[in-house]
Amino acid sequence: MSDKTLTRMDLSEAIFREVGLSRNDSGQLVESVLNHMSDALVRGEQVKISSFGTFSVREKAARVGRNPKTGEEVPINPRRVLTFRPSHLMKDRIAAGNAQTKG
Repeated sequence: MSDKTLTRMDLSEAIFREVGLSRNDSGQLVESVLNHMSDALVRGEQVKISSFGTFSVREKAARVGRNPKTGEEVPINPRRVLTFRPSHLMKDRIAAGNAQTKG
């Protein structure tokens, strides 16, 4: 696995180079898209990006956990968690990338 991380700056730079928007407009576009996605998820909506995957929020019920060091039971509060399901095209693309790195 690579230690490289794709950042907001990388995305806005790619938009600047490939689309031709100014650097400032490219950065604003990235921020706007991420804000729209975040707002939709907070409202409990799914965010589906064709050929990429689906982001959704799932409710997790309260449960009893266990401290692995002490064995003590600890209550875990109910919470909302973000999940991502990659599309079949993304899964295939990742698998093809894995096949190319072996050997």
